[in-house]
Amino acid sequence: MKKTMKLLLISILAISMFLVGCSSKTSNNTDGKKDTAASGGSKKDTLVFARGGDSTSLDPITTTEGETYRVTENIFETLLDYGPQDTVVQPGLAEKWEVSKDGLTYTFHLRQGVKFHDGTDFNADAVVFNFDRWMNGDADKFPYYTMFGGFKKDKGHVIKEVKAVDANTVQFVLKRPQAPFLKNLAMSPFGIASPAAVKKYGDKFREHPVGTGPFKFVEWKQNDRIVLEKNPDYWQKGLPKLNKVIIRVIPENTARLNALANGEIDIMDGLNNSDEEQVKSNANLQVIERPSMNVGYIGLTVTRKPFDNKLVRQALNMAVDKKAIIDSFYGGKAVAAKNPMPPSIEGYDDAIQEYPYDLEKAKKLLAEAGYPNGFKMDLWAMPVARPYMPEAQKVAEVIQESFSKIGVKAEIKSVDWATYLDKANKGEFDAYMLGWTGDNGDADNFIYTLLDKDSIGSNNYSQYSNDKLHDILIKAQQESDQAKRNELYKQAQEIIHEDAPWIPLVHSTPLMAAAKDVAGYLPHPTGSEPFTNVYFK
Repeated sequence: MKKTMKLLLISILAISMFLVGCSSKTSNNTDGKKDTAASGGSKKDTLVFARGGDSTSLDPITTTEGETYRVTENIFETLLDYGPQDTVVQPGLAEKWEVSKDGLTYTFHLRQGVKFHDGTDFNADAVVFNFDRWMNGDADKFPYYTMFGGFKKDKGHVIKEVKAVDANTVQFVLKRPQAPFLKNLAMSPFGIASPAAVKKYGDKFREHPVGTGPFKFVEWKQNDRIVLEKNPDYWQKGLPKLNKVIIRVIPENTARLNALANGEIDIMDGLNNSDEEQVKSNANLQVIERPSMNVGYIGLTVTRKPFDNKLVRQALNMAVDKKAIIDSFYGGKAVAAKNPMPPSIEGYDDAIQEYPYDLEKAKKLLAEAGYPNGFKMDLWAMPVARPYMPEAQKVAEVIQESFSKIGVKAEIKSVDWATYLDKANKGEFDAYMLGWTGDNGDADNFIYTLLDKDSIGSNNYSQYSNDKLHDILIKAQQESDQAKRNELYKQAQEIIHEDAPWIPLVHSTPLMAAAKDVAGYLPHPTGSEPFTNVYFK
């Protein structure tokens, strides 16, 4: 009986294997990973990418956080683009452009035959519609539009008019020159959306994105996954190479690495530096370095006591041992920060002297500020791993201990990512851990975007305002001579260093990991790259 049963089971198994081998269809598991054996050995065409936190919106103009752009970069396209791994401006939805001698008129010639995912035409009217929508909003709705000096109602707004010259030509007329104007247009937030879809979905467009990009939106299960599928009508023939992309949320870096090692995902963001050797020793995996263009920092909300006192802010700067943090959590893949932008950005001021790690001097500054016995404060730690800070909670604990040595008792707090960003933006935190990955490779995108008074309500979470700094930054925007711009930005960094609205921590080289068969993936220094050219070997 046992022998008969055994023979029967062997027969059933053989028949099953034969049927599977003859099948011409491909089966996917719950993560969308293709079973190559079930497809007769054909290559996978579904990529699973894992990250630490979810997007806060899928309408890129409505947020300032990078996890949104990681997804929307694949759905939307901008008028101009960057190089594969640099911020050199290249054609995007605009094939070519001209700039007037006075730097006030930009004429863009658009690609023809491009369609949005809903089948409507991309044209000059669509570009005008998007910019009219943005410039008539405010910082709550469209925070990143402040890159253009505010909104239409604001005195500092740089754009006078956006008009369609004809169906395939759009013209921007500026009130004043803006040196990084072309680089700004290439930034992820300014992805061109389908006017028909914006009208159809209204405020819900952030959940129903429609662009011209290589992938179309399929599904968003919040805090779980976002599913994209190939745009069959994409204007770049033969692209994208993948059929589907699934972007999963796995909060812990270690859990993501385990998922990668087990074959559940193909690429992971946020590899701990301490795990780099583990990945290198696995023949099935590869380490990928993202080009560095970031800063990780502790922001001090200058509108809250005692952080309204410059001496307090300077004292806290002197209480942080950056070298110990880098040695413990970055494995040598970071340098200490002393300015709000990294050394790779033109205009960086290396002559500035970093605040020394000096506990005694920090205590004296606190006493001079009226806090000889220190004070109590909240220190908010990011709930997600970010490229500039892969282990935020642990770094917060080190800083908490450092502060205690000068009598400052910091209570570490945290909350979900979307709430964290919202509360920090509104100035509700004493001190908060955050960072910035540059969007366009220009000093303006760090200093003006993060610390100018125009950016309060968008990216200036510290609520820091300095009129002298503002005048310098606006002058730098209007200056066409790069050498003169560099000198202005050095003046700006001196002001910021003295006022100390931040504790700059690190400029990191972010690590990622991927399965060995992933090819064509080039991480961008801005932190958001389309999966257009990714494929499996």
